Amino acid sequence: MIGDIHQRVTRSSVNSLAFFSHSAYVASFEPWDVSHALSDPNWVNAMHEELENFERNLVWDLVEPPPNCRPIGTKWGFKNKQGEDGMVVRNKVRLVAQGFCQKEGIDYEETFAPVARLEAIRILLAFAASKGFKAQQMDVKSAFPNRFIEEEVYVRQPPGFESARFPDRVYKLRKALYGLKQAPRAWYARLKSFLLNSGFVMGSVDKTLYVDDIIFGGSSHALVSSFAEQMSREFEMSLMSELQLFLGLQIKQGLEGTVVHQAKYTRDILKKFNMGHSKPMTTPMSTNTRLMLMKMGRRWTRRNFEG
Repeated sequence: MIGDIHQRVTRSSVNSLAFFSHSAYVASFEPWDVSHALSDPNWVNAMHEELENFERNLVWDLVEPPPNCRPIGTKWGFKNKQGEDGMVVRNKVRLVAQGFCQKEGIDYEETFAPVARLEAIRILLAFAASKGFKAQQMDVKSAFPNRFIEEEVYVRQPPGFESARFPDRVYKLRKALYGLKQAPRAWYARLKSFLLNSGFVMGSVDKTLYVDDIIFGGSSHALVSSFAEQMSREFEMSLMSELQLFLGLQIKQGLEGTVVHQAKYTRDILKKFNMGHSKPMTTPMSTNTRLMLMKMGRRWTRRNFEG
């Protein structure tokens, strides 16, 4: 939270702070494997974007495998990010290490990293509504590869993107990779250190953080803009806008207050079970069901009776 928390301000938007624009061309399907993804140029571009981000952040070095080296496998994860209306707005790709191959005491030590509780998110939204400012959200692009790791970890080359000159080499990690046991804790320490050094203070009730989706607010538009620019200088951001969708919750912020609902989640559930065109009912129960009393021991209970 930025600025004087007791000051009530006029609502404003930081949509103009979206420094990173998204491509208008996205694939509508989610690949089931690498070969399927490589058949579509939009997914290929997303995979290249992930690897280029690794190069910029100096995540790894391609080296000869040391003696008795058992590199950890890597795999691609594909996910379509949807907007509030359910339309695909981004093809998101993650290169993930198969951390289940790691051995405790050899490949990693500490793994625990606390994350925000849902109650803390609701309190923040209520506080923002009471003070009259809109909550904002930002997404750190490839959050985990922002923190150096202490252990010596080797991973195999990404499937479909093996080096033609050095197919037998492996990557030695400098920084954490998604899927590693120690990755969440490493990123938590990185973000916590940056925020504390920037003058922020940890809450006394809930001292946890969420991983890479960050929500924030401030008592003035200037302070919000300053914080957004500060975060963009330190980390590469892929999204920065007014808070609308977070952890499955849809948030509507207006002059009358803040409304939290799950309309999109409900639509997705109906679509999953092919009930999107079903007739809505005010009472979620069959109108033909009749109940009859039935004695069970010393208690009477009702039992469904179809007739």
